[in-house]
Amino acid sequence: MAKLYFNYSTMNAGKSTVLLQASHNYRERGMDTYLMTAALDGRAGVGKIASRIGISAEADTFSVGDDVFAMIEARLNRGEIACVFVDEAQFLTEAQVWQLARAVDDLRVPVLAYGLRVDFQGRLFPGSAALLALADEMREVRTICKCGRKATMVIRQDENGNTITEGAQVQIGGNETYVSLCRKHWREAVGS
Repeated sequence: MAKLYFNYSTMNAGKSTVLLQASHNYRERGMDTYLMTAALDGRAGVGKIASRIGISAEADTFSVGDDVFAMIEARLNRGEIACVFVDEAQFLTEAQVWQLARAVDDLRVPVLAYGLRVDFQGRLFPGSAALLALADEMREVRTICKCGRKATMVIRQDENGNTITEGAQVQIGGNETYVSLCRKHWREAVGS
């Protein structure tokens, strides 16, 4: 039975690595997969899912106005797929998450979405909020804070390492911009 899965974490937990490994496992057994990622995150190049440890794969991209159900259906019309993998799922809209759920229900294809749960201000991303509401199963990809406790939050820093507490929810960046922390150290960093 196909399900919608939401694999969530904070920055630098290895979500893309886990996604790429899972896709590889399917392909190694002769089963094709369909990879999707947000068009707005081009750090590794447009249409590419890449991990900090050096592995990557080509992927179709989605933007805010795209119908991801139609994208999945079109891919299925070209040949069977065992699973759909969605990276940067926090950038999905609520409507797109419903489209993923429809793909699971109507096209009977499993969808595994990987993304951030909260932003640097401790607020849910719209795509993540919808996935938390609609996913059949949720899995946390864990990473650790500098103190060794589980990191559940992330701070955004400027070029001098100062914590930024205001700004747009979305700013593409990696280790040079974001630091994963436990809630206690996040509160200390943002002065709350």
